[in-house]
Amino acid sequence: MRARHTSFLAAAISAIVLQFTPALALDKPAGDVVLTVTGAIKDTNAENAAEFDIAMLEKLSGRAATLETPWTQGKVTFSGPFMAELMNTVGAHGKILRVTALNDYTVEVPLSDATDIKTILATRMNDEPMSVRDKGPLFLIYPFDLDPSLYNEKYFARSVWQIKSIEVIE
Repeated sequence: MRARHTSFLAAAISAIVLQFTPALALDKPAGDVVLTVTGAIKDTNAENAAEFDIAMLEKLSGRAATLETPWTQGKVTFSGPFMAELMNTVGAHGKILRVTALNDYTVEVPLSDATDIKTILATRMNDEPMSVRDKGPLFLIYPFDLDPSLYNEKYFARSVWQIKSIEVIE
């Protein structure tokens, strides 16, 4: 009986400590910043923003997906972090992601595409970093390999490449 009380007390104290301990701050990028996330986020590492270099993004959980796209020849393997993991890392609390490419092309993507669909922010194509010439450094990839019903114009239009920033909108 005493052991149960001690365990309960330890769990209660841990919960209280965790409640009042701030979340660990995002590290500052050591390399070139390739992505800036702004808007309705709670975790930042720059003024009102979360900045990421490739190494930071590649530390997040994700997957490799071998699939065909309208923009590549044959099957290609893209890999990178899950968009859901990125949104979780920055503490996103909105409804829309305004995704902007290097050429300022912008698309609004429902946040649910990140949370409900296994979208990835590809950092590599066929195990190689993507250059700007090859749609890099970042490419929003839908899981066409897992759900063929996504292979349509609606999701093609949301598949932004050469991504430089994401704004989370409430």
